[in-house]
Amino acid sequence: MDSSPSQDIYIPKQWSEAVEYISCSSTPIVFICGAKNCGKTTFSRYLLNILLHKYTKVAYLDTDVGQPAFTPPAFLSLTIVHKVTPDLTVPCLKTPERCLFFGDVSCKRDPSTYLSYVFAIYDYYQKEYSISVKGENPCNIKLPLIVNTPGWVKGVGYDVLVDMLKYISPTHVVKISTSSENKNLPAGEFWLDEEHDGTINLIEINSARQDSLNRSVLFQKDARPLRDLRIMAYFRQCFSSDSNISTMKELAHALASHCPYEVPIASIKIRHLHCEVPSSEIFFSLNATIVGLAVDSEGPENLPWCFGLGIVRGIDTVKGVLYVITPVPHSSLEKVQECISPYMSANTLAIN
Repeated sequence: MDSSPSQDIYIPKQWSEAVEYISCSSTPIVFICGAKNCGKTTFSRYLLNILLHKYTKVAYLDTDVGQPAFTPPAFLSLTIVHKVTPDLTVPCLKTPERCLFFGDVSCKRDPSTYLSYVFAIYDYYQKEYSISVKGENPCNIKLPLIVNTPGWVKGVGYDVLVDMLKYISPTHVVKISTSSENKNLPAGEFWLDEEHDGTINLIEINSARQDSLNRSVLFQKDARPLRDLRIMAYFRQCFSSDSNISTMKELAHALASHCPYEVPIASIKIRHLHCEVPSSEIFFSLNATIVGLAVDSEGPENLPWCFGLGIVRGIDTVKGVLYVITPVPHSSLEKVQECISPYMSANTLAIN
């Protein structure tokens, strides 16, 4: 199992030493944080590959709704990873074990809901993969956990990050910094109260990207086209791997002619995120949008656990049917109870 990164990725010695230190720990919970574009996702995937040499499975909690590692944008997810992916330059879609559809690429609109989603997914990890089960059939199902975080580390974003750190209480915190001090997180264990007397493994490393003076710098990249590519890769799964679809335009034409599922309107609830829509406008707001396909969870929170995304290709109010294009398997689609409408229009893919 080769965990060496592709030649296009530079892994500094400082990163290798940090990963080696973490991998020698017993079932670590690793929280990775830092400013935008400092290399958090690259570091997390490199760490994931190394941990997969020691563990058969590793849990990956992705809280970066703007640029997630394994899902389309706007999701928070827990993915159980079994295999190494050496090429860290290539986005890699995986089916998460649990995910919630936040419906935006930033938590700025609704940080409280965002935090409730993070906590719910972490609680699921704790229940399923972090607790030793004893009794008549004792077993230990502990899995290491990597937590990838967004790069919004100032203002409300900082407060959200601190709340996440306090709730998760990781065994290791990896803080990635650059030479731009005003963009970095505060020095030291910034999230702890003064009276805390526990042991924290804080690992402070620099961004892998350096300028001509060997100063760690941010890697400036335009997130929007990267998100578009991730959406394209997701809906590309509607077609066989040998289909001749390589551009956004080709995908748009293929989706426009793709036979949609018929979903009875009476069988689902329609939920709008981050906004209120008059009942008379609900169907107009859904048409030609990318939506989350979810099922109600048990418990008082009633969180919308999500199967994936779909494009509402059309609506027949006379027949009472939504026409939905999705790579979600039919067996899962039959369980869908909610259609969650976010910010995103399918016109991103030129579907109209």
